[in-house]
Amino acid sequence: MDYIDRIKARKSEKKITNEQLSELTGIPVSTLSKILAGFSDSPKLSNIVAICDALDCSVDYILSGVPENTNNYTLEPDEMRLVEDFRTLDRHGREMVRLVLDKESERVTMDAYETAAAPRGRVISEERARARFAAPLQSVANTARKTPGFEKRQIPLYGLPVSAGPGEYLDDSAAETITIPDNPKTADADFALRISGNSMEPKYHDGDVLLVENCDAVEPGEAAVFILDGNGYFKIFSGDRLVSLNPEYGDILLRGFEDVHCAGRVVGKLKRK
Repeated sequence: MDYIDRIKARKSEKKITNEQLSELTGIPVSTLSKILAGFSDSPKLSNIVAICDALDCSVDYILSGVPENTNNYTLEPDEMRLVEDFRTLDRHGREMVRLVLDKESERVTMDAYETAAAPRGRVISEERARARFAAPLQSVANTARKTPGFEKRQIPLYGLPVSAGPGEYLDDSAAETITIPDNPKTADADFALRISGNSMEPKYHDGDVLLVENCDAVEPGEAAVFILDGNGYFKIFSGDRLVSLNPEYGDILLRGFEDVHCAGRVVGKLKRK
């Protein structure tokens, strides 16, 4: 069963007609008919939520068949609007939204982290907060290492930094071998490169080690390593130019270079120790 079948089944159980469902949800009958006939490939999330409310069932059940929303989670109107707006963005726009969300999530998590670790009436430093939580975190790490599937593998790390700033020459310098976790997040990484500069902040910082997948082309909005007239750059590809995440840096127009090629797609970065 797909989501349409589950809506129809629920309607049948409740003995609700399309006209009655329209009155309960505020969705025009013509729109409901298109949704239930499968003519609407991507119905609005707000419409799906309204249908679920009217049929007294969870969104999880309608979309995935899960009979109960175990997280007791529902979307507020502004959250539904954010999801719908997100769907309209291109890859570059979605990447920018994720950057902001990652940064804000990190800030909120750290605020809660320090509050939980601090005695009442005191604020402690990040270092002391981390030290206080070090033992339980290490226990979790030790447990993970004993868990089947916690594997590692080796890839080359090229010692000459790729620039996230003005540009730095990238050649076939000697590489060292490093060990990385072998999991779905690192599966596509063929080699690693260290970056220098701050043009890709706030997501990437000077000295970060990138995980790179071998490829000679990427889609607009994807982060990748490029060689422009012999200089290596880490940027976001945007069709006719390379874009920095740091607004202090201007775009790099590709038409100004004679030799342009992609050296690989950036699939992640290693956590700093």
